[in-house]
Amino acid sequence: MLDVKQDDYVNQYLPVDDEIVCHECEEDDPFQKIMECVAAAVALVYMNIILVLAVPDHWCTVPGQELTNYTLEEWRRITLPTQKDNRGASKFSSCEMYNANFTEIINWQHWNKTKGNVTECQHGWTYDLTWYDSTIPSKENWVCSKDLYVSNVLAVGRVTELLGAFVLGQMGDIYGRRFVYYISITLCALGRSFSILATNFYWIFLFFSGLTGFAVNGFFQSPQIIGMEISREQDRSKIAFYQSCGWSIGASLLPFFYWWLRDWVILMWLSMIPTAILLIFYKYVIESPRWLISKHRYGEAIEQLKKIAKINGRQVDLTEHELAAMFFKRKDNEMTYGIASLFSNWHQTRNTTIMSFSWCVVTIPYFTLVLLSTRMGGNPFINFAIQSALEIPAYTVGKYMGDTYGRRFTNSLAFLLSFVACIPLVIYASDIKYEIIMIGASLFIKFLNGLTFYSVNLQCMEIYPTCMRQTGIALGTIVSNSLGIISPYIMYLGTNVDIRAPYYILGTLFLVGGIGALFLPETLHKKLPDTMEDARNFGKNDKFFSLPKTPSIKKHRRILNKSY
Repeated sequence: MLDVKQDDYVNQYLPVDDEIVCHECEEDDPFQKIMECVAAAVALVYMNIILVLAVPDHWCTVPGQELTNYTLEEWRRITLPTQKDNRGASKFSSCEMYNANFTEIINWQHWNKTKGNVTECQHGWTYDLTWYDSTIPSKENWVCSKDLYVSNVLAVGRVTELLGAFVLGQMGDIYGRRFVYYISITLCALGRSFSILATNFYWIFLFFSGLTGFAVNGFFQSPQIIGMEISREQDRSKIAFYQSCGWSIGASLLPFFYWWLRDWVILMWLSMIPTAILLIFYKYVIESPRWLISKHRYGEAIEQLKKIAKINGRQVDLTEHELAAMFFKRKDNEMTYGIASLFSNWHQTRNTTIMSFSWCVVTIPYFTLVLLSTRMGGNPFINFAIQSALEIPAYTVGKYMGDTYGRRFTNSLAFLLSFVACIPLVIYASDIKYEIIMIGASLFIKFLNGLTFYSVNLQCMEIYPTCMRQTGIALGTIVSNSLGIISPYIMYLGTNVDIRAPYYILGTLFLVGGIGALFLPETLHKKLPDTMEDARNFGKNDKFFSLPKTPSIKKHRRILNKSY
């Protein structure tokens, strides 16, 4: 993981322009395995709430069937009015019943069965138990007049993610990545634990669900940023790839646990076990040496390097004074002003704005498609698992394209292809006979969304300077969550109003995002910017119509020698 021979510092640890100590990821790099485990734990604790908030098919409970010979279907036909679904087809009402005492009716052929003789459910609801024995909405009856309760929970989660990204993102650049990781994992554990116990009290449940949302981005991003900051340029994509795969593995396994357990309480506690384990062993997480050096804390940076080297059976001979001397001439003492520093000149303002909007184009479709998968026909667990598992080949393709053709081209192409895939969904979604086309196009969009999630995430970490990296990533999360609040309501439109509505909105986002991504600088084969001045000049001389070229080894060494 680290090679710290005294005569090899320049080539092994100090890339172009005095960049900080790095390591070369090996195939069996322990840090990569740690990243996968952390990401899987985050996926479990984050996604479990989406599954347990599923609303099963339901209808009014009408007493009296036991006094007749009618089957359930016949009884529903007699006692329930019909309504239009999101495709315009007729179905039994979920929230209304005929206003009659069915235990006293004698002549079933002649009674007041008219639209004017309809009332709200008087005796509660009956839930379809085909897939779920219980969910939170079925336990608490969050249906009909309370049908927005689920959307509100998810929206509150997005709002608190926004707040958490703002607070924890800047804390990460001020107090360190490791500190934010510990705070985040603690709040995630507390939030989910108390939300399980508080479903009877809606506002308390909202608070603790929001607490988890507040912390989840710090939980996911902090170790990833550490990994990026101790990796060479050619290995940065590996870190993003392994963490993305860990997320997808966790999200793919979760629905099968629910399918097997069928009870939401057991699932919630079970899915929190990995988070509890990580919380117990948090002290083994290292701090970023690059961040410590940016704060001139050279002694602590040496200690972190020794920890990394020990894991890999290496030895560090570098002293604090030697490290301080190497970075004495760094011009990184410029005062920063939080998020405002990311808008310090036109070039950086443009990059920050487009990068943040790219996050919106990834995040809003991601959560909209995940939420829609729980409301699709067929097996909801298989639907959810397929969408999650589809992300792994998407990351693989994204890694190949990003490392070959660059992050900029990869993002733009994937966004524009997603826009094209929305066109048949808008045209054919309302017709049930084109269900196969709809499923295929939706899965293709989910595949492309996974690809852009990987690529945008990687590009975002590469485009911001060390002193503002976690703040920059947090800004993308803030903006995307600000707009991402609409995701639950987009899902609501698609499931309750018009099945085509989500794809009108998503298609527009994809088109604008695909065009905007072309105006970002390419980050492939570029060193990570360390200072604000680096960031202000990053990609200024790039040609618009160009693809990145792999630098030759001789050229890379020549630049290194020139720097020292």
